[in-house]
Amino acid sequence: MTTETNTSRPTHRIFAVTKNGKKKFWQPIGALWAHNDGKGFNQTLDYLPLNNAEIVIREISEDPKVEDNGGAQ
Repeated sequence: MTTETNTSRPTHRIFAVTKNGKKKFWQPIGALWAHNDGKGFNQTLDYLPLNNAEIVIREISEDPKVEDNGGAQ
């Protein structure tokens, strides 16, 4: 089993998405990046999701506006 990891910056952000009526709240809770061998991922979670939150993983964008809401409409 290989435990090689990519030491570069994370490529994806992990969000906990909750709904209140029609409005969705995107709370960043961690990050994810691929292993160097391409066969797995490492993730870090800063918080655990609560209240039946949906876990969403999105590619990190260069556009800060997209990062603010997880890139979703």
